[in-house]
Amino acid sequence: MHQVLFYSMGGNTRKLADAIARVLGVKAAEIKTASIDPAADIIFLGSGCYGSNPGEEMTKFIEKNDFSSRKVALFGTSGGNAGLEVDLMAAALKHKGATILGSYHCKGKAFLLFSTGHPNQEDLDSARKFAREMSMLG
Repeated sequence: MHQVLFYSMGGNTRKLADAIARVLGVKAAEIKTASIDPAADIIFLGSGCYGSNPGEEMTKFIEKNDFSSRKVALFGTSGGNAGLEVDLMAAALKHKGATILGSYHCKGKAFLLFSTGHPNQEDLDSARKFAREMSMLG
């Protein structure tokens, strides 16, 4: 069983989470109201990028949970497509004992000007492919 948890202010990362969850046959859950399912083989965590960081709620979620020996796959969106939020999540999770299986990142519309039209169909298809690949590692 897999679990998909996300934080999204503008809805971009939610789109990726929903696409990933559909492939895995589960429902994506917002990080604000979620907890780690002890039965999850792989936890998919996603966040948008806010000032080059993951969302504050995601950062708090990682800090307060035990990821020892947990397999985690990361995904994210940002206007500049740099993926800094995913890199920072990976570092924090490794510090908490998680094994990072892989990550996926794409552009997401920001401030009504940057990366308009993203995530697009190609981005969502790539997210679904990422989910299938990570699922095989679990």
